[in-house]
Amino acid sequence: MIWNRRAQVEEPAELEALDPVLQQSLAHFKASVHAWSADVESRPRTVMSTAPRVRRLAVGWALALLLGLGGVSGVLLKRQHREQLAQQAQQAQERQLEQQRELDAQRAVAQQNLLAKVESDISREVPSAMEPLAQLMTDDATR
Repeated sequence: MIWNRRAQVEEPAELEALDPVLQQSLAHFKASVHAWSADVESRPRTVMSTAPRVRRLAVGWALALLLGLGGVSGVLLKRQHREQLAQQAQQAQERQLEQQRELDAQRAVAQQNLLAKVESDISREVPSAMEPLAQLMTDDATR
């Protein structure tokens, strides 16, 4: 027997050699297969809509896009945070340098005042303990 999709080509010599009970069983099987095929072909077919598949694909792409944007925004936020920390560290260092300059300036002024005081103390002709006597002498010298 050679089977085609739509038609059956039978070899008569082989069919006659078979037992009549087997021939009847094969005939019933053939009839039931043809009836089943006809029934299946005559049923109304439902076409699967591509809309759910397209929606699922669109939702998948949207989720992938959101995930990608979340990753990129996370990297950008981390970079911005690092830049802010670096800027704050630089500002703190600048404040510390400014405070150090102010302290150096105050020390310089204090040293200048101390040197001026020492110089004024050294440049006196008379020590401060003997100053009242020196004033008496200068008053007498002018008279």
